[in-house]
Amino acid sequence: MRAQDAAWLALMAGLGFASPTRSSEEIQLLTALALFQIAEPRIPAFQTRTGVLTAIFFRLLLCYMLIGVTGGVSSSYYLILMVPVVSAATALGAVGTLIVSLIAGGSYLSFLLLLDWNKFVIPPDQVRELLLRILMFSVLAFLTHQLADASRRQSRQYRETADQLARANRSLQQAEDAVRRSERLAALGQLTAGLAHELRNPLGTMRASADLLLKKVPPDQTVARELAGYIVTEVERTNSLITRFLDFARPLEVRLSLSEIGETLDSAIAQLERQQPPIPITVYRNYSPEVRPIPLDAELMERVFYNLILNAAQASPEGGTVTVKTRPLGDGVEVSIIDRGVGIAAGEKENIFNPFVTTKAGGVGLGLAIVAKIVDQHKGKITVESEPGQGSVFHVFLPGAM
Repeated sequence: MRAQDAAWLALMAGLGFASPTRSSEEIQLLTALALFQIAEPRIPAFQTRTGVLTAIFFRLLLCYMLIGVTGGVSSSYYLILMVPVVSAATALGAVGTLIVSLIAGGSYLSFLLLLDWNKFVIPPDQVRELLLRILMFSVLAFLTHQLADASRRQSRQYRETADQLARANRSLQQAEDAVRRSERLAALGQLTAGLAHELRNPLGTMRASADLLLKKVPPDQTVARELAGYIVTEVERTNSLITRFLDFARPLEVRLSLSEIGETLDSAIAQLERQQPPIPITVYRNYSPEVRPIPLDAELMERVFYNLILNAAQASPEGGTVTVKTRPLGDGVEVSIIDRGVGIAAGEKENIFNPFVTTKAGGVGLGLAIVAKIVDQHKGKITVESEPGQGSVFHVFLPGAM
């Protein structure tokens, strides 16, 4: 039981104890009103707009009956009508509050219709007393409405402030993540560049030795020639991997020019469609006509979008679809690559833009790291939304000016 529940029981018990009549009907109605005040917040049906109105008029009915059994217009319980009026003032607008206060006043005056006017006469001073009581309903109703409205406005301000703080916190978290990623990329880039340089010299020697061995070994020495061929193949694969490392480590030289983002996306999609063997997916274009040309390096951004669309295609089931969507965002543009593929696990989503993190069996984990690096060089931002089994959405935001 809440503290206010105990307070309602105590107040109604006090009213019943202080009443000069203490009839059984009076006690029952006071008990019913107390129990309704306790139960109403716990019943979901009363939390809707219709439920609020129903609760107000049920209180009005109980209060009307209580006044009726305790003397009608002369009842000391006339102020009990403020219970539904205050409920209306806290839950409804100004018009609703006015309507309920008028109904409460009208219901109180309705007891005059039950009097035998052959026996009763209301003196002028008592007429003013009745009018004063009716006006008090409206005064107290609007005072309560003002207090409740001020409380609601303050509550909205608190919620808006909390939302702003939450958005600022998310932006700060994203900025911190971007800074940490950039620091990791810079340190890893330096390490990769030095390591790649040291590896290429012995790889060149190994490749030259394997080529010479293939020339010198007689054709009938099949095992030796096969092993030499393996050496050449593995050296080429390793050299290709080192080239990718260097691409990642090498500082990017961004050449900006005013470009249509749709043309860059079309070039990336066309590059995917030329891939052999072809990937059996369909790419849908959903370009906003409101997107304006922005400064970007079309060649580098084509590489970004090709990698993202390729990843989306590879994650999609055979015959699936990938949607490429653009929309204006501020003075820039947001490009979304949407698939309905396998998705990304929550634990992997935080690290997918880090180098050497991959979910592909033959991948080395540099594709998305290079994508993030190019987007960072454009002063942009890349984020991902994904649910395992539901697909992924990569958002790339590029500003209108750098």
